[in-house]
Amino acid sequence: MSDTPARLLGLLSLLQTPREWPGSELATRLGVSLRTIRRDVERLRDLGYPVQATMGAIGGYRLVAGKAMPPLLLDDDEAVAIAVGLRTAAGHAVAGIEEASVRALAKLEQVLPSRLRHRVSALGAATEPLLTWDRPTVDPEHLSALAGAVNNREQLRFTYRRRDGVDTERLVEPYKLVSAGRRWYLVGYDNDRDDWRIFRVDRITDLRPTRIRVAARQLPAADAASFMTEKLLELTPVYRAVVTLHAPIERMAGPLGGAGVDLEPIDETSCRLRSNADTLEWLAWRLLTLGCDMEVHEPPELIAHLRQIGTRATRAATRAQRRTADGPGHRHAGPPYA
Repeated sequence: MSDTPARLLGLLSLLQTPREWPGSELATRLGVSLRTIRRDVERLRDLGYPVQATMGAIGGYRLVAGKAMPPLLLDDDEAVAIAVGLRTAAGHAVAGIEEASVRALAKLEQVLPSRLRHRVSALGAATEPLLTWDRPTVDPEHLSALAGAVNNREQLRFTYRRRDGVDTERLVEPYKLVSAGRRWYLVGYDNDRDDWRIFRVDRITDLRPTRIRVAARQLPAADAASFMTEKLLELTPVYRAVVTLHAPIERMAGPLGGAGVDLEPIDETSCRLRSNADTLEWLAWRLLTLGCDMEVHEPPELIAHLRQIGTRATRAATRAQRRTADGPGHRHAGPPYA
C-alpha cells in the first residue's frame, strides 16, 4: 500500500481493535515492511494517537487511552453521547445492532480519556430504562471488557453463577460473544474443566483480567453460533414447530428474522415456518403476534396449548359480551400518569 494517508487510516483502523498487534502481522496486513510500520506509528503519535509499543516475543503495538481525545473529529460531548448510545444499544439488546454496538463501544472506550469515561459511567449509573419485557440485564462494561479479551486472546478469571445458583470461580480463554434473542453468551475454553463452555453474560461477575495472552484454540464447530446452538439443543427440551402462515414471505421475513427460524415460500400468499424453542409459551406468543391466519402442523403439544389459549380467550370475550348486554360495564380508572 503505497498511498501514505490511506495506509495510515488502515493502520489506525487495525489499532482501534482492542488487541495487541505484532509488527510483523501489521506489515503483512498492509503489505509493507516493518520499517514502514515503525515510521507510520510515529506519524500517528505525532497526530495525537497514543500508540503503545511493547517488547518481547509476544510484544507489539496497541492503541491506549491518552491524556486527551485523539483527533477523531469528535468533541467531548459528542464522544460521551456516542458512548452512552452504544451502551444503551448493547445493554438492552436492540435487535440487529447488538454485536456492532459492542464492537464499537470496545473501540471507543479504549481511547476515551478518564474524565470522559467517568462522565459515561455517571450517566449510566444515574439513569434507568423502562423495559417492556422481563429479562436479565447485561452490564455494557462487562460486554466491552469481554470483547477486548476475545480480540486480545487474553485469559480471564471471573465468578460464574450456575443454573442451580451456586457461584463458581472460572479461568477461561474467551473465544467469542454471541447475541441470542434478548441474551448474551460467552463461548470460551474453561481451563479448569479442560473443555469448551458457554457462559451467560448476565451471570458473570467480578471480571479479573490476567494479562496473559494465549494461542488461539480450534473451536469444535464451524463457528461460535453453531457451537452454542448445538450445546443448547443438547441441554434443553426443544419444541420444533412447523406452521403454514397465510401471508407472503416478504411480510414475515422482518418479524421472524433471527437465529433458529427457517422460512420458505409456498406461493405468493403463504409461506412455511420452521422454528425451535424451549417453551410452548414462547412459540405460542410469537405466532399469535404475527397478525395473520395460520395452520399449525406440529408439535401436537403446541396445537393443544393454542387450543387452551383460544378457549380462555373465547370465555373472556363471552363474559364481556354478557356484561355489555346486561348494562353499562364498570369504569376503568385513569392511567397512573394522568
